[in-house]
Amino acid sequence: MNLTVDLVLLTIRGGELQVLLIRRGIPPYQGMWALPGGFVLDGEDLPEAAARELREETGLDPQAGHLEQLATYGTPGRDPRGRVVTVAYLALLPDLPAPVAGSDAAGAEWRRYDEVADGGLAFDHDRILRDGIERARSKLEYTPLATAFCPAEFTIADLRAVYETVWQTRIDARNFHRKVTGAEGFVEPTGGTVIRDRGRPAQLFRRGPAALLHPPLMRPAE
Repeated sequence: MNLTVDLVLLTIRGGELQVLLIRRGIPPYQGMWALPGGFVLDGEDLPEAAARELREETGLDPQAGHLEQLATYGTPGRDPRGRVVTVAYLALLPDLPAPVAGSDAAGAEWRRYDEVADGGLAFDHDRILRDGIERARSKLEYTPLATAFCPAEFTIADLRAVYETVWQTRIDARNFHRKVTGAEGFVEPTGGTVIRDRGRPAQLFRRGPAALLHPPLMRPAE
């Protein structure tokens, strides 16, 4: 049995939720799009393997964003090369530059999630991607994870845009501002401002120390 790690790497670019995909340059599934990943090296721990793949695919240190274990996938036949079990990781990072394909990939691109949500990825990566998206959407409700998509300093409107993009729904601006600033430890004012829409100064915030949101931010009904 072989062991691999796969990455569901999400970011927001141009106001759109995007996922990093690679076009496979070697069999199996040569020419198809897939999640980035690879075999775990001898003597390598799983978090180390995921962090290594993240650095190789983005050039960024895992500390630049959020990286967590998603799930393990071991259905027989998921990989035509033999019995391969993969441990998937979810990575959320701020707007990232164009990726560089690794040695076994024919290309690497940021793809809009709504363009690939209907399927067509290699292996069982459609399932892994769906699980990663739902994990991200759920965790936005009760953790400050949305700030992983933001720069070090951001406005409440910037943060609301993250929720609207990931949840794919519109959110009332005043209600959102009240909930965010009322959740203990979620965000902290930096004391600075920035000029945004209509030339009005907007207060800047940074992520607070909270690990959980009290009360949680509930997803609007679809």
